[in-house]
Amino acid sequence: MYFIKTLFIFLFAFYSMPGLAQDAHHSDLLDKLHLPVGFKISIFAENLPNARSLALGDKGVVYVGTGASGNVYAVEDSNNDGAADKNYTITTNLYMPNGVAFKDGSLYVAEINRIIRFDRITDKLNKPPKPVVVYDKLPSDKHHGWKYLRFGPDGKLYSAIGAPCNICKPDKPYGSLFRLNSDGSQFEIIAEGIRNTVGFDWQPETNVLFFNEHGRDHLGDDLPPDELNQWSKIGEHFGYPYCHAGEILDPEFGAGKSCKDFTAPVWKYKAHNAPLGMRFYRGKQFPAEYKNQLFIAQHGSWNRTKPDGYRIALVRFRNGKPVSEEVFIDGWLTKHDKVLGRPVDILELPDGGLLISDDQLGLIYKVEYKGK
Repeated sequence: MYFIKTLFIFLFAFYSMPGLAQDAHHSDLLDKLHLPVGFKISIFAENLPNARSLALGDKGVVYVGTGASGNVYAVEDSNNDGAADKNYTITTNLYMPNGVAFKDGSLYVAEINRIIRFDRITDKLNKPPKPVVVYDKLPSDKHHGWKYLRFGPDGKLYSAIGAPCNICKPDKPYGSLFRLNSDGSQFEIIAEGIRNTVGFDWQPETNVLFFNEHGRDHLGDDLPPDELNQWSKIGEHFGYPYCHAGEILDPEFGAGKSCKDFTAPVWKYKAHNAPLGMRFYRGKQFPAEYKNQLFIAQHGSWNRTKPDGYRIALVRFRNGKPVSEEVFIDGWLTKHDKVLGRPVDILELPDGGLLISDDQLGLIYKVEYKGK
């Protein structure tokens, strides 16, 4: 009896360890997810409440931003078995620290109203340093205020400021894409007319910036489409709030405007799919047909009569332009419209595998190609 009780206590402690990947615990979920032949999905890390944006640091450490939980985490596969076995809480009680980026040994975190930095973080995961404020002149509006954060090919930090509403005519800096130096200097708005973007990446072959944008609500189930946009020049205007998807004048703000005066999307997703994190695939693990193609986390709809999204989509490019969209992973939305999980961001690992965060379940998946 003593042995059984001891074994129970050990197993309970083992399966409760934060960040420890437990495929057996989630086997029912993983069995419901559908991937192309030859691909495998597993649990990389869990017990990460509201896990959202992902960034890769030194020594394989993965940093995890969140939303409402206010925490930032780090997970580590210290024994190189393909799953995280260590979990660290870098900081708590921040203002929706969605965005995370890593450069030159420092972790950058984007809260709604500021960007902060944790220096020499890799060797201080157990006792993180106090953050340094990089930039603190961002609006504090919660509506569309959570921020994506990435370093661009030019070494600058990129992020966005969403419109503080569903549909309105906000003043600058709302509805914009911006960049600044890593020390917080030279803040610059590079594009406007953007309702909300929480995902962007640079095309490997051209270094051209592509970003997702969420269309406005309350025009029906199928209008307007969510957008994939391509940024080309300083001051470019993408239409919000006057024109949506390059062709739909807004019923409240479109009077006297022409959609031809604004930059149209290069690809249109289904309305309200909520495309979030996105990555062009640069690795060599996946078959050649996936090279330089775009993976998108479609978080899923909250306001459609028939839910849609809740998948990883693949937008295929040819000659630098998107030409088709297909499902890469689905199953988080069942045929009875039950939501099992919500993918948020995508991160490519050095070995060519992909990580996918899920803010509903507080975990990170790992996708690998094992061959047909």
